[in-house]
Amino acid sequence: MADLVDTAREVARRLLETPLPRRWSHVQAVAAKADRISGAVPSEDREVLVASAWLHDVGYSPDLVDTGFHSLDGGRWLRREHFNERIAALVAHHSCAWLEADERGLGEALAAEFPREETAVTDAICCADMTTGPDGQDFEVLDRLAEIRSRYGPEHLVTRFIGRAEPEMVAAVQRTQRRLAGVHQRM
Repeated sequence: MADLVDTAREVARRLLETPLPRRWSHVQAVAAKADRISGAVPSEDREVLVASAWLHDVGYSPDLVDTGFHSLDGGRWLRREHFNERIAALVAHHSCAWLEADERGLGEALAAEFPREETAVTDAICCADMTTGPDGQDFEVLDRLAEIRSRYGPEHLVTRFIGRAEPEMVAAVQRTQRRLAGVHQRM
């Protein structure tokens, strides 16, 4: 597990730490949370989960911006850099990104370029992301969604996206929490 995760951490650090220190704080906390909740996914998927968490926001890097949609830009860059194809797709679709892609007029491009999976891994990435604030603080999912809305304002497309995505984001967090509870009960 160490090699893929270590590489993902270093890539994210290189792309985000200096130009976007607040985003870097968020990513570090999301990756740490993904590691803590990795018991919610099959053991063979844990490395992919944690590596994807490290890389989920690399598309915000000023060096990578192409479309202005961080999920798609990050997924495309990871593919160009020959990262694991599944990780590129998980980054491209993380946290209900297909709904934001629709808001941006990029839904068809995202769907054509990256397969979307619906698994415990996608739920766990969403859970880690949507329960971690912009400075790395822990949030309940509804508080995190309210924070995003307040940051972007009522008319912004991200706010519209969050309104559409909220039911699925909340469900992903709940499914992850149930899976973790099941793991702890079996122990």
